[in-house]
Amino acid sequence: MTDDDFPRRSPTIDTTRPFQARLWNHWLGGKDTYPVDREVGDRIAAVYPEIVEVARHSRAFLVRVVHYMTGLGISQFLDIGTGLPAVDNTHEVAQRDIPGARVVYVDNDPLVVTHARALLTGAPDGTCDYLEADVRDPEAIIRRAGAVLDLTRPVGLLLLGIIGNVADADAPHGLVRELTGALAPGSHVAINDGTNVLGVNEWTPAEATARGEALRLCAEAGAVPYHARTPAFIESLFDGLELVDPGVVSTPLWRPDFPELGKPRQIDSFGGVARKP
Repeated sequence: MTDDDFPRRSPTIDTTRPFQARLWNHWLGGKDTYPVDREVGDRIAAVYPEIVEVARHSRAFLVRVVHYMTGLGISQFLDIGTGLPAVDNTHEVAQRDIPGARVVYVDNDPLVVTHARALLTGAPDGTCDYLEADVRDPEAIIRRAGAVLDLTRPVGLLLLGIIGNVADADAPHGLVRELTGALAPGSHVAINDGTNVLGVNEWTPAEATARGEALRLCAEAGAVPYHARTPAFIESLFDGLELVDPGVVSTPLWRPDFPELGKPRQIDSFGGVARKP
């Protein structure tokens, strides 16, 4: 493949079915949605109200892990599955700490492409870029990201809420290994995703049924299926890397140095950060 295989084209936006980036934007209170996204998002939130809290805590987790990585001197970030622009995007957080930080965003949603182009026009030249690509094509992501990032130096890789979109048949562990394998020693990887274990939040059987109904509604509406997995599965994605304290925990409990959303408590989302030795 060459870069000619990835032309910059005007995106065709499908407004007949919901997209994950637009659903999350709706749950975060954003306006970059279409009626189908709001309708499906509201139906999901009606049966599984915690999804709104999961979305908010996932964004807060991003802020904390980027601060953690810049504190280690990491000034390059590869954010895969970035979603629609919101408050405290990766480049904004990183460049507050390190003004010259470089960020490459990756997403495959056409609406995200449109918004990313507008976002990047306000970014300092050469410090921010956007790739239209799929997490299931790590070779293309790494090759193209290497035009902006110096892959011989440590990189902060963010895989936040994206591995849940990868089916078992697409080998999520292999995708993570291929992505991290291309990074320099000292790079750090952050992963978080929703979980599906009865009892993680002391669910009642009715709450467990509601969680399954939310996933069913999402799939029925035509959105990309989301595969909620166990905390142990999420931890296994870090195999071969050195987990930093406190390991893989419920997202709000990972280094809650900035209590943005009140007293941290366990929710239906787990994540962690690890170092490549």
